[in-house]
Amino acid sequence: MTIRYPNGNHFYEQPASSNEHNNAVDFSNRGMALEDELNKSNTYYLNNGIAVIHKKPTPIQIVSVDYPKRSAARIKEAYFRRSSTTDYNGVYKGHYIDFDAKETKNKTSFPLKNFHKHQVEHMRQCLKQQGICFAIIKFIDDQSVFLLRATDLIDYWDNQATGGRKSIPRKVIEQAGFLIPYRINPLLPYLSAVDSIIDQTK
Repeated sequence: MTIRYPNGNHFYEQPASSNEHNNAVDFSNRGMALEDELNKSNTYYLNNGIAVIHKKPTPIQIVSVDYPKRSAARIKEAYFRRSSTTDYNGVYKGHYIDFDAKETKNKTSFPLKNFHKHQVEHMRQCLKQQGICFAIIKFIDDQSVFLLRATDLIDYWDNQATGGRKSIPRKVIEQAGFLIPYRINPLLPYLSAVDSIIDQTK
C-alpha cells in the first residue's frame, strides 16, 4: 500500500514497526513490534488507574481500493490528511506526556532519518509548554529498549544540520537515556523512567 504525506512525500513504515507490581521478565512477548508492546503497557496503566496514555489516530484519505472479493477490500493507495506529530500522548501524575516510538535494525546507532522535521518541531513546542517529551527507541537486534529525552534527540537533530552526525551512537543512548527492561505487567515499564525525569525537574 502506498501512503503519502500532504506534501507528496512517501511514508515508509518502520520495520516491525515505581508503579509496577511484578518484576519478572516476560520473554514470551519479546520480539513483538514496539507499538504492540507499548499499547499493551498503556492498557495496563489505564486499567490500573496509573496513567491515561493513548496512541494518536492518524487520519488518512483513501484514494484507491481493490476489491478482490465481495467480502474483502484492500487499500491500494492513501494519503495522510495532515502530517503526523508523535505517536503517543496523555497524562501522568498531572504531567502532559508526549512521545514517539521508533525501531531500528542498526546495531550501533540510531539513524536520525527515522524522524521527520515536523515531529521534532512538535517536540520543541511541547517542551516549551513544560510537557514531558521523549522518544522510545528499540534496537531490534538484541531487543533492547531505551527512553531518550527529547532534549538529547533535538541536540543531535540540530547538529546534523551544521554537518554533525546523522545518527545517535548507541553508547550515547545508553549513557544519556534510560534502559527499559521487559516485565510482565506492564510489559514495558517506561513510566519508571518518566518518574526519574519528573524527580529531576523538581
